[in-house]
Amino acid sequence: MNPKKINVSIPSTVLDSFGLSRSAQYEPIGSGHIHQTFLLTDTKAFILQRVNKTIFTEPEIIATNNRIAAQYLSIHSPAYLFITALPDKMGNELVYDHDGFPWRLYPLIENTNTIDFVTTETEAYEAAKGFARLTRNLDGVRCELFKPTLHRFHDLAWRYQQFETELADASAEVKAQVKEEIEAAKNFQYLVKEYNDLINSGSLKERITHNDTKINNILFDKITQKAVCVIDLDTLMPGYFIYDLGDLVRTCVSPVSEEEEDVSKIEFRKSIYDAILSGYLSEMKGRMSTAEINAVPFAGKMMTYIMALRFLADFLRGNTYYHITYPNQNKVRARNQLYLLNILTQSV
Repeated sequence: MNPKKINVSIPSTVLDSFGLSRSAQYEPIGSGHIHQTFLLTDTKAFILQRVNKTIFTEPEIIATNNRIAAQYLSIHSPAYLFITALPDKMGNELVYDHDGFPWRLYPLIENTNTIDFVTTETEAYEAAKGFARLTRNLDGVRCELFKPTLHRFHDLAWRYQQFETELADASAEVKAQVKEEIEAAKNFQYLVKEYNDLINSGSLKERITHNDTKINNILFDKITQKAVCVIDLDTLMPGYFIYDLGDLVRTCVSPVSEEEEDVSKIEFRKSIYDAILSGYLSEMKGRMSTAEINAVPFAGKMMTYIMALRFLADFLRGNTYYHITYPNQNKVRARNQLYLLNILTQSV
C-alpha cells in the first residue's frame, strides 16, 4: 500500500501486442498507488495497467491465480462478474516492455464508478457484501492451487517480528522521535497472541480471499449504487476471513483516512461498522463456523494493528517502502492507526 510509483507513458510495443492503435487516446485513472493505470480509448474503451514489478516480483502468479478462480467461477457461479485480463495477439495475459515491466489489459465496465471514502451505510454494506460474495463463490475451490502473491502479507506475528527487528536496528535518535508510538505498539502485543491462538487452533478456515478490501476496490453501479464487481485482484490468494473483514473495518469506520494528522477527527462510526458486518455476513455467515463468528470482533483490531506496525517499522528503517511527501508521514500514519486501534478495542 502506497509504495511510490513513477509516471510513465505506454510503450508502442505494448499497444502493438494487444492489437491497439498507436494513436489510441489514454489518460491516468484511479487513485491506486501500486500500479500505473490508464483509461485507454481505441475502437472502444479499455483499462491498461503496468504492474509494479518491484512489489509483485512474480506477476505470473497473479495471472495464474486469477485464471484458476475464473475457471472455477465459470462453472460454479457463471452469472458472477469476475474481471479477467484480456489476452494479447499471442494469447498472453501479460506483455512485457523493454524494461521488464508487465502490462495487462482489461475491459472497461461501463456505467460504474469507484469511491475513495465511505459516507453512507449503504456504501459500507454494498462493499462488504461484494467482497464477501467473492469469497463465498470461491468457497469450494482448492486453495492449494493458489500461490501467495505477497508472502505473509497479513501475518500479524511476522509483522510484529519485523517491527521488533527494525526497532533493534534503529538509532537512538530515530527511536526517540516515535517513543510514544513504540510504547503504544508494544501495549497491543497481546493481539499477536490472540492471532496465533486463532491460527494455530485451526479455528479459522483457509479460503481464497481478496486481501485488499479498500472501498475503491469495488465497482459501483452509477445509478443504483449497488456493488457490481470486485477489482484489483493482485492479492487474490489463500487467507482468512478476518483479513478481508478486518481491512474493511479499518478503512471504513473512521470518517478520515490513515493520513489524517489530527487524531481528534478519528471516530468509530458504529452505523458504518454495523453495515459492514451486516453486508459481509449476509453472504458469508452460512459458510462460517461458530468459532469464526466469535472472531468477527477481532478482525478490525488485527488489521488496524498490522498497518500501525508496518508504518512504524518503515519509519524506524528510514522510510524505504511507503511513499512519503514529508519526513514524519509514516509516524503520522502509525499514530493515526494506533489511535484508531485504541478506539476499536473500546468499541467492539
